[in-house]
Parts: sequence; C-alpha cells; structure tokens
Amino acid sequence: MKRREFITLLGGAAAGWPFAASAQQLDRMRRIGVLMNGVADHPEGPNYLPTFLQALRKLGWTDGQNIRIDYRWSAGDTELARTFAGELAALAPDVILSVSTTNLIAMQQATRTIPIVFIQVSDPVAQGFVTNLAHPGGNLTGFTAFEFSIGGKWLDLLKQITPGIVRVAVVFNPDTSPQSKLFISSIEAAAPSLGVEAIATPVRETADIEAAMDRFSRQPNGGLIFPSDSFTLMRSEVINELAARYRLPAVYALSGFVTNGGLMSYGPDYVDQYRQAAFYVDRILKGGKPGDLPVQEPTKFSLIINGKAAKALNIDIPLGLLMRADEVIE
Repeated sequence: MKRREFITLLGGAAAGWPFAASAQQLDRMRRIGVLMNGVADHPEGPNYLPTFLQALRKLGWTDGQNIRIDYRWSAGDTELARTFAGELAALAPDVILSVSTTNLIAMQQATRTIPIVFIQVSDPVAQGFVTNLAHPGGNLTGFTAFEFSIGGKWLDLLKQITPGIVRVAVVFNPDTSPQSKLFISSIEAAAPSLGVEAIATPVRETADIEAAMDRFSRQPNGGLIFPSDSFTLMRSEVINELAARYRLPAVYALSGFVTNGGLMSYGPDYVDQYRQAAFYVDRILKGGKPGDLPVQEPTKFSLIINGKAAKALNIDIPLGLLMRADEVIE
C-alpha cells in the first residue's frame, strides 16, 4: 500500500470513530510495551523513539498522562529478547511495539493475544509471521523492512562502486538474523550474472568477525555485504575499523554503519516507520484489531555513501552512483 493510500485509510477511518468512544479511551490510563533491538544510547537510533513519542502526542497520547510506556532494550541478544518479551507480556499492556525479527520471534513466543505492531521485520509473509500483507490476521501488524530480493541490489551496488570484486562475504549472526538465509538466496541468484562468488559467513561472537575478515582478505578482489542484523549493528564501529584495516569495501542494510564510517548503505527510512507505527498504536488503543490493519511496505529506500571511507580505500566513486545517492558523507 502506498503512503498516500495509507494516510487516506487512516483519515477515513478516523472520521468514523465516535467522539464519545475516543473521549472515553482518553479518560483512563493505557499501557504500551516497547521492545527495542539495540541499546538506549546507540547512535543508530537517536531519533526513532522521539519520533514515535511525538507522533503519539499529536494523536492525543502523552506518556505519564493517559498512557504509560514500558521500555526494554534487547541489545541484539536473543536471550535478552526472550527475557524482556516475557516481562512485557506479563505487564499485560494494551499494545506492544516490537522492533526487529529477533524481538518479534520472542514476542510471539511470549503472547499470541496482546496486539503487536512490528517494525524492521523483513518480508513477514515469507518468514511466516502473517498470512498476507493486506489482512495479516491474528495479533500482529506493522511495517516491513525489506523484501529478500534486495540482496541482489546490495550486490549490484557493491559491484558498481568496486567493479573489480569477484568474491563477496555475506556476514551475519544466524541467531539474531535468521532472515539472512533468505537474503543470501537472492545474493547467490544475482552473483553469476555479475561475475561474483557469494560466500555465506556466519559469526556469533565479536572475535568471529575479525577472524572472518582476516581469512577473507587473504585473497584479492573481495567485498562484504552486511544484511539487517542487530548483532552486527551493535558492533558497527568495530566492523568499520576492520573493513578499513583489511581493505574490504562493504555495503550495509542499515545506515548506522555509514554514519559510523562505513562505505555505503541502502535501506528504508526507519524514522518514518516509527511515525507511522504511532498511527497503528493509536488505532489499536481506540479499539482497532491488529489483524485488520494492513502491513505496510517501505515507500522509499535511501542510498548513502561515505566519501571519506571511499578515499581511504582508494575508491573513485562512479559519477552515476554519486548522482543516484540520497546522501554523500564527506
């Protein structure tokens, strides 16, 4: 569904909400659980929650007045995700905002009845979270991050910025990014036509990342792809330092890598999704059922290139790629 259709859907539905019912909802304290996928002070998401809270306030919901919000941060750790999902479910909130595939898996294990709005979950139909996007059913709805076919796009962008690459390592943690196996399938499908060999490179500890890059860099003309993964995002500074040390160009699904010094990212606008998520939370707080709210797909993907990182790798960014970039960091 396009953004204009989304806004129209919300506006039309809002016109039909009885004023008395809305006033009654605002008279009593409601509860929202929020399960984030990083840590509170991580540079990737400083605007995410403020955007969500600001949108809620515009809809008439203010934390401490007519809503209470309970936060948990899973820090890219599957065990913490399960622990905090259980804690939030035990609080019996009216609705839960769940961020990332790892957290959504944990929330599904904790409750099948509390309404959940998810963000940063790739292709929820392919992963089995919902039956279809238009009518998700059950207690889930939300906003997708990627279709898995985007893996081919990441590989194509990496080939454009470094035409000489012939080998690509796809680096991910299987525990925190189980969806990466589906990204790898699309990367492997696109690799032959680009003259590249794609190599799945699972890591589970920080030390595994350096070991993998060390091994991979021993042969020339290699590059890296990092799909969406809270484990690697939490280690973005270390990963960027290692990529620079081992002279490995990399493309990332998440922009936080590039703002921390990485070469290039291509992905959706998550800030806007937090804003839209507030509308869905509002709908549910006013009696809407999550299964009746269509899952929304991204309306825009941004290409961000770090010029300083390119210079450090002696990469001359092609003019065509520069002109297509939404942002170039110098």
